[in-house]
Amino acid sequence: MVQVIGVKFKRVGKTYYFSPNGTNPKVGDDVIVETARGVEYGRVAMAVKEVSDEEIVAPLKPIIRVATAEDAITLEENKKKQVEAFKICEEKIAKHNLDMKLVDVEYTFDCNKILFYFTSDKRVDFRELVKDLASVFRTRIELRQIGVRDEAKMLGGLGVCGRNLCCVQYLDDFQPVSIKMAKEQGLNLNPTKISGNCGRLMCCLKYEQDCYEELLKVTPRIGAIVSTPKGKGNVVSVSLLKEKVKVLLNGEETDITEFDVNDIKIIRDGKKVRDEEEYSEKELKAIED
Repeated sequence: MVQVIGVKFKRVGKTYYFSPNGTNPKVGDDVIVETARGVEYGRVAMAVKEVSDEEIVAPLKPIIRVATAEDAITLEENKKKQVEAFKICEEKIAKHNLDMKLVDVEYTFDCNKILFYFTSDKRVDFRELVKDLASVFRTRIELRQIGVRDEAKMLGGLGVCGRNLCCVQYLDDFQPVSIKMAKEQGLNLNPTKISGNCGRLMCCLKYEQDCYEELLKVTPRIGAIVSTPKGKGNVVSVSLLKEKVKVLLNGEETDITEFDVNDIKIIRDGKKVRDEEEYSEKELKAIED
């Protein structure tokens, strides 16, 4: 077993393990830690505890100290530098005529490195840009290409629900989301209606997927022939989450009755029905993760 402490560097982000190094800060305390990319300022997200050797990547980097008031001032000064560095980098990108969009800039706490995050639809040869930036800032420069989901997480915004993006509020990691989920949840496969701000499938499709998968195992599809307490009929409507189906009895359009799924028995299941409005596989694949 190894003693570790969990630290986050962003309000919503991964928790990384560090060696307590003789310290015992509380959850919520700010700390200065040594990381693979340099000295960083983070916040304790998990108090000191013991974990098995298999759960860590040795050797663990140490906590240097609990952050002081001077450290907090340094952090704020770095944030001001980041704003200026962002402007300079945008100018250099335009000068080199590069097809890339700058998203964010981060200074390491000790200012030994500056990280520039950008998006692009293709690979970018930014070697000359790095040389140009290094001559201006006189420190190590790293350009990191990120995906559109990471961009949305960094920039923030409001979703179609009117609330802050889930990835900004609480999602530490992105989970794979597929068109299959949208189909099984009975959603209109219009890419504009099932995509988030990032242009990819909305993360919220993942939340209820397990529930839908379980319900689909016991719920007949539209068109299924079923046995009901009032006789045989055809399923014309399905409400998965309510666990109810509407059945057309005796072939009479006026004789449509709603039943609980538990009160009917499937004689022959229906076929999967494509979305009324057709969208090409290329369009739909483009918004998958």
